[in-house]
Amino acid sequence: MEHLTDVPGSFAQPADPARANDYDSFAEAYAAETENNLVNAYYARPAMLALAGDVAGRRILDAGCGAGPLSAALRDRGAVVTGIDASAGMLALARRRLGDDVALHVVDLGDRLPFDDDTFDDVVASLVLHYLEDWGPTLAELRRVLRPGGRLIASVDHPFVAYTFQEPRPDYSATTSYTFDWTLNGRSFPMRFWRKPLHAMTDAFTAAGFRLAVISEPQPDPAARELFPDDFPDLSTKPCFLFFVVEAPPSATGSR
Repeated sequence: MEHLTDVPGSFAQPADPARANDYDSFAEAYAAETENNLVNAYYARPAMLALAGDVAGRRILDAGCGAGPLSAALRDRGAVVTGIDASAGMLALARRRLGDDVALHVVDLGDRLPFDDDTFDDVVASLVLHYLEDWGPTLAELRRVLRPGGRLIASVDHPFVAYTFQEPRPDYSATTSYTFDWTLNGRSFPMRFWRKPLHAMTDAFTAAGFRLAVISEPQPDPAARELFPDDFPDLSTKPCFLFFVVEAPPSATGSR
């Protein structure tokens, strides 16, 4: 599920964790906000697409697809896309966008995935893993449904940025939660995420049977410089998200 970040006015401490992350309650407003904004449309999505490269003919699972902008971009590049998300409201928007071109399923990433082993060539998980305290079960499932040699392309809140959300600073080496409110159309919605140190992220990938291929801290699309002159300098000079490409080893060397 793509999400907003610390652009001016997008959050304020604190939030109520018990009511957090209810995307069904703000699906329309969220989808409208992130459709063409700087952080999602000119940074997160282009970076994911650049890492994916040529996807023509590849079977791709969009894990946490939200309203489907990344699924649509992958489809338009020739991929055979399946989307999953825990929010039925977001998937309704995705269906409106994608029609019957993309198979869509309501699935919580904490549960077993409704797909056979070795179903997909790639999995994309854009700004979704940081909703999970424990990545282990989810990564094991994503590894299971990937064919040998397949890729998981993932982005998360940069751990250095997430570390600055709390005062006093938490233990950097620990997995800790952080909460804030997103403001959309004048309404506040509580959000909760989990911050991990970088070594815990890479350890989780390798423990699930992946091997690390790329860690990326990309620049935003240069076109955003003129479109968002006030916010572009910050996004281009400060960390925001962290991107990974991890690979499922070929069957001769991999294990499940």
